[in-house]
This record gives sequence, structure tokens and C-alpha cells, in this order.
Amino acid sequence: MIEQLELIRLEEDRLDQCVDLFIQTFSQEPWNDVYESREQVTTFFENHLKNNYFIGYIGIIDTQVIALSIGMMKPWINGMEYYIDEFCIATKLQGQGIGSKFLKLIEVDIKLQGMNGIILNTERSYPSKTFYEKNGFQALEDLVILAK
Repeated sequence: MIEQLELIRLEEDRLDQCVDLFIQTFSQEPWNDVYESREQVTTFFENHLKNNYFIGYIGIIDTQVIALSIGMMKPWINGMEYYIDEFCIATKLQGQGIGSKFLKLIEVDIKLQGMNGIILNTERSYPSKTFYEKNGFQALEDLVILAK
């Protein structure tokens, strides 16, 4: 199944499938997110699509969207980076190597576009931290995220 994974850029024509995947994934453990409405999530996606630095990817197997990365190019002193804002794999397919393959395909594509790195935030206690570390990401110990 993993060999069938196809990476394509997220375009508006796949928005409904992406919203479905997002809600199905993040409304379950460990996130348990609750959304006011489907429209709220759709607006979130539409706002990303309007961003002139937006870059989104979907992973497709047999015409089904099973992987999603929503992000943007982020300027940095050493060039552009790909900032992943949201990343998910269909719950029933997690733990099968699809997420790792999806990340590798993204990495190839961003390098072709001249970006030189990937950055993201995740919770220390979520399984996603282990997933990202397994795929070569490192925690920046001096980095502090502040919010107001």
C-alpha cells in the first residue's frame, strides 16, 4: 500500500476531503479537538489557501486523501523553510510507515523549490513528537514558544 502513495499539492478541489480527514483525525485521541462546525474547519483551510506563502500537500492512495500537510514557506536568514502547521495521516493507516514516506516525499519537493529545511511545533506528550524524532527532527532545547 505504501508504494501507491502519491504526493500532490493541496488545491481547493480537494478541500472537502481534507476537511473530512482533518476532523476525523483530530477529533480522536490524543487530541480530542471539538469544532464548532464543519464550516469553522473549512474556513481554516480557506484562510491557509489565501496565504501567498501557503504550501499544502496531500497523500493519495486509490483516489482517497489519506495524508495531509498544511504549511507555508517561512523566510529565514538562511533562506526559505517549510513550516508545517498541521500534519496528519488517516487514523486507520497510522503506524504503517505512510507518514514517514509522506514526509520524505515532501522533503524532496521542498528542496526542488529551493527550501532548505522543515520546522514545526508539536506537544511533548503527543505520539507525534516520537514520530517526528524518528524521522530526523530534533527538539531545539533553547526555543521557547510564547503566546498571548
